[in-house]
Amino acid sequence: MTYEAEVIAATQLWLEKAVIGLNLCPFAKAVHVKKQIRYVVSAATTADALLEDLMTELRKLQDTSPEEIDTTLLIHPHVLTDFLDFNDFLDTVDIAVAEPEFGDEFQVASLHPQYQFAGTAVDDIENYSNRSPYPTLHLLREASVDRAVDAFPDADRIPDTNIETLEKLGHEGWAKLGLSK
Repeated sequence: MTYEAEVIAATQLWLEKAVIGLNLCPFAKAVHVKKQIRYVVSAATTADALLEDLMTELRKLQDTSPEEIDTTLLIHPHVLTDFLDFNDFLDTVDIAVAEPEFGDEFQVASLHPQYQFAGTAVDDIENYSNRSPYPTLHLLREASVDRAVDAFPDADRIPDTNIETLEKLGHEGWAKLGLSK
């Protein structure tokens, strides 16, 4: 198996066991089952190269029917492996997504092996809701997010529900998922 295939397999396993399995994102299962998730492993080793890959993938998403590709996981194992650097880069991501050519079509969710919400300790279990095997930018279509939120009555409760789920699971339960890379 190639390195790229290993990275995608680890990401898919995490998606299936954690994101879908624990229902951390109630919208993920449908696009997964319909095979509408594009997995891209970036070879970027610099933030500038990753930005180029991000722009390419936003354009690809823009030019492709949502029935074919509804969302993209841009996995970048060689750059921004430190969470603080990754977090700083998110300002650049926001600027890129706001480019006029995209017309408010997209948003990007951030996922990282060291993910840490503001105001939490490094090992707080709630951080695990956004802890992916590799640094990842999740490119989402605004229209798809809007439809999913409209169809889900308690969408604003998802973060609280995730915290409750992860607190019940605990670190030991998370370890039993076998998601370490």
